[in-house]
Amino acid sequence: MSIRSKLAWTFIILLIFGITAISSYSILFIRNYMLEEGVEQIQKDTQWLAVTIENLAAGDDFESSFREAAETSGYQLALYDNDGVLFSTYPDTGLTDLARYLKHDLQVTLEARNKVPLVQNEPENTKLISYAYLPNSGNAARYIRVSQFKDQIYAPIKTIRWIIYYGMFISIGLVIIVSIWIARYLTKPITEIKNVARQIAAGDVDKQIDLNRKDEFGTLAESLNQMASKLRKDTEKIKKSALKQQQFFADITHEIRNPLHTISGALELLEMENLPGEQRKKYLKNAQTQTDRIGRLFKDLMTLQRYDSDEYFIEEQVFDLSEIAHHVRELYDDKAREKSVELKVDTHSCKVIGDPGKIEQVVDNLVSNAIKYTNEGSIALTYQQSDGEVRVQVKDTGIGISQEHLDRLFDRFYRTDKARSRDKGGTGLGLAVVKSILSAHGRDIHVDSQLERGSTFWFTLPHFRE
Repeated sequence: MSIRSKLAWTFIILLIFGITAISSYSILFIRNYMLEEGVEQIQKDTQWLAVTIENLAAGDDFESSFREAAETSGYQLALYDNDGVLFSTYPDTGLTDLARYLKHDLQVTLEARNKVPLVQNEPENTKLISYAYLPNSGNAARYIRVSQFKDQIYAPIKTIRWIIYYGMFISIGLVIIVSIWIARYLTKPITEIKNVARQIAAGDVDKQIDLNRKDEFGTLAESLNQMASKLRKDTEKIKKSALKQQQFFADITHEIRNPLHTISGALELLEMENLPGEQRKKYLKNAQTQTDRIGRLFKDLMTLQRYDSDEYFIEEQVFDLSEIAHHVRELYDDKAREKSVELKVDTHSCKVIGDPGKIEQVVDNLVSNAIKYTNEGSIALTYQQSDGEVRVQVKDTGIGISQEHLDRLFDRFYRTDKARSRDKGGTGLGLAVVKSILSAHGRDIHVDSQLERGSTFWFTLPHFRE
């Protein structure tokens, strides 16, 4: 059974129960009220009849006058003499009723002397009975008995009862209609939320729940919309990640295939018997260069793989940047001189906190790239302490980088000029490795560049104060 049906039936049952209870209570209340009013009225009428009977003169006209007064009152009357003997009734009850009255009413007439009028409620006889003592009667009557069937009192209740029943049936009909409408109103947002949630679960993450409400349903709809929005963003990220992964494997395949073809071709040429010595050396050097290139590629891939999966990728400690600076100058000084590029390196002592091996790899990649893409001018490796941090910077006067490439510069296998980068022996992973290492340190790599004017790469590390 749906929530709408459950709500409708709940409202209908509760309201029908309430209407029925109220109607029954109303009928009972009216019945008791009319009975109380009937008792009060018969007391008043008994006093009036007592005065009337007392004023009737004894004689032949007594009986007719008594019957006329009794008929006018609308009650059943009985008269008793001073000894409590019944001698007249209206209407005529017959001998059977007289015999029944004689035994019971004698004691009542004695009590009526002190209780005028005395009313008796006889449920077994469905009658109200009132007694009165007539001390100043001008005839033989000393006691009067006034009675009335309860059905006469309750007669209006039948009409009232049917009015209440009709009202109850009409109310129940309205209750059913209103309950169904309320159930529809309350469950409409639930139904809409359910339908949209199913569509979202089926993959339609662009679906939105349009509920302009300020209650809990509106809050729920807003939460589901936020969930769908986050799911939509996550889906986009997954799609982009999948595309990057496909591109990543394609780039790896391409990067490995090219040097392998070069090595394979060099080995085939080396098998020639009449190959001159200079050519043999050239092919051997080419094969060695491509082998080194594959080695660097796998080294960079291992670094990236460790960054993605190893939570202990870095081991921070205190070290001196001057040691890295000396090593970089020894490694690249000759290469810079060969290209007639001046290599400037700071060598003053400056202690920082980080993984010395990984930071050296970062600096090595940045300086190596600067030498590759700088044909004249200078390259400067500097570091300077300020406000508890040390800014490490590599600045060159090389060819620069176009603004359109800066957003993807640190993506894996991304090259601004693929053909020229391969000619220079790059793997397309150097800057991605730099970003990964610095991200593991909780830092970021920054770049400022202009075409034909050079580039500046920089990052910061925490300064260690002794």
